[in-house]
Amino acid sequence: MEYLEFKAEITPLEVGRDILIAELADIGFESFVETETGVEAYIQKDDFKEDLISSMVIIANTDFTITYVTKLIADQNWNAEWEKNFDLINVENQCVIRAPFHNKIDDVEFDVIIDPKMSFGTGHHETTYLMIKRLLSLDLTREKVLDMGCGTGVLAILAKMKNAEIVEAVDIDEWAYNNTIENIRNNNCEDIIVKMGGAEKIDKEFNVIIANINRNILLNNLAIYVKALQKDGSLLLSGFFSSDKEVLLEATSQLNLELIYTESKNDWTILHLIKK
Repeated sequence: MEYLEFKAEITPLEVGRDILIAELADIGFESFVETETGVEAYIQKDDFKEDLISSMVIIANTDFTITYVTKLIADQNWNAEWEKNFDLINVENQCVIRAPFHNKIDDVEFDVIIDPKMSFGTGHHETTYLMIKRLLSLDLTREKVLDMGCGTGVLAILAKMKNAEIVEAVDIDEWAYNNTIENIRNNNCEDIIVKMGGAEKIDKEFNVIIANINRNILLNNLAIYVKALQKDGSLLLSGFFSSDKEVLLEATSQLNLELIYTESKNDWTILHLIKK
């Protein structure tokens, strides 16, 4: 399978990169690698249309300066390439996230096996780390947990391992949907409910809602999350830059949410809010 690489430099970086990734995802790009100056994005060659790049809103927006190049990536053993760059992650010596080819780590309570099945974008993101760390601190026994934008399903799987009674995982991307199902099977958590779609798939109330998505989607869907959250329930938000924290807090304060915890890692932040 041949891929096309789109490599862009963006100014201003933080806001521009987030918007650019969202627009690239809308036109079919499958995976992304954040760089010091912008982003590298990848799409199957047969799905690429040059005119869709020029039609993106951010390209025409004079508030941003974007330079980019595209090139064809020769077909190769992507899984072997991925294995070269995938390191396991240890969170607080309580939870290890590892690939199937890593050796099991002894004396760790939660051992989560994740096989992303992707060529690119498999690095461990700060927001995932922050979410895992916060989930480790919560008692999820008999709780009803929703993981929005589940990706590989890692957070949903951890919630189930922490004895959540009901866990649902939702993602709009077909690859993420299928990959989550596979990772659930590999971790013997088959009773997790997986749905493909967005916030319209929420059809019940939850005690804990996890949303590790970009800022714009969080802002658009906050009211839906809050409606589905039981009183005194927890809403964990991440996936946004630390510079967007105040924007998120302003929006959540209008929805009767109280901030009880926040932490940052590099340029990324998590918010833990309670519905009052």
